[in-house]
Amino acid sequence: MGEQNLHFSALVGSRICHDLISPIGAINNGMELLSMSGTPPSPEMALISQSVEAANARIRFFRIAFGAPSETQLMGRSEVTLLLRDITRDSRLFLNWMPNEDMTRSEVQLAFLAIQCAEQALPYGGQVTIERAQDRWQLTLEADRINLDPDLWATFEKHAAQREMRNDCAHDTVVPAHVQFVLLPMHAHAIGRHVRYTQDDTKVVLTV
Repeated sequence: MGEQNLHFSALVGSRICHDLISPIGAINNGMELLSMSGTPPSPEMALISQSVEAANARIRFFRIAFGAPSETQLMGRSEVTLLLRDITRDSRLFLNWMPNEDMTRSEVQLAFLAIQCAEQALPYGGQVTIERAQDRWQLTLEADRINLDPDLWATFEKHAAQREMRNDCAHDTVVPAHVQFVLLPMHAHAIGRHVRYTQDDTKVVLTV
């Protein structure tokens, strides 16, 4: 996908998430009405409720990560931290959002894409601290076991090299589950930034 199509793909992402949020919300409302009507709780009802809550959180997260970015719309700390709490509920991943100030949606999009990259390297759980340093994002990944795929993370350097050669080569080897590794450097390049990372046995630092 060339960068000239980046905005169009973001619009598609926004449309899909927008259309899915309403029915998922309706299911959630229906579950609440059932609980208020006196329907006795059951493992099946609890499973449905948990699944709907997880789906709702993921769709809200995806709407920011993959949707059309905005340079004017702001997101506050409470909104972001609530969303990150919801997507990591019942998981072994802890996301520590450090910025106190409001951020534009386009900046939060970069952070969310970076968080998805971090998730890939922490399949057994861990902590990700998200900070601002010199007007850039810095994510510090810490865990006892970090499983970073060097070929996948090399996508960042490959994208930078392709841009220097003015080559919009398609990333045919990237599977849908790893699309964030393509989108993150593309969105970063659109605002004049590059994605870099350093690593050791128990820590990875990702900057955007």
